[in-house]
Amino acid sequence: MILSEGAIYNIGFERGLNEWNKYIKKDGYLIVSEASWFTEDRPAEITDFWMDAYSEIDTIPNCISKMQKCGYIPIASFIIPEHCWTDNFYASHVSFQDSFLTKYAGNKTVEEFIAYERHEAKMYNKYKKYYGYVFYIGKKIFCSN
Repeated sequence: MILSEGAIYNIGFERGLNEWNKYIKKDGYLIVSEASWFTEDRPAEITDFWMDAYSEIDTIPNCISKMQKCGYIPIASFIIPEHCWTDNFYASHVSFQDSFLTKYAGNKTVEEFIAYERHEAKMYNKYKKYYGYVFYIGKKIFCSN
């Protein structure tokens, strides 16, 4: 089994599915979380944001289709609840961001990084009905090429 929470995007969803396939025995499992669209149609502002941040973001049905194409039987998919992001992720970062800005006062790289994180949180709050993180669980049925 491979469990990857919030990391497959580093190499891309489909590439990750293919790459990791060789490490899972037949009938083993792959469990990954992936930023995913909930709708086909979205406001341009959030589409533009994600095309810049992670252009491989896709809809849930398309991600499930990619799993099948890469040799997995989709077992389940579920959306990570909103409160996990608003309460446990974005809200918890605020104090760290403030202390980071204080510690590295005047550092433009740090200021830009924190500004981006805060912008991301605002985008999520504004457009959370259009996207979020989804866990995908698949059972390996054959080896990828």
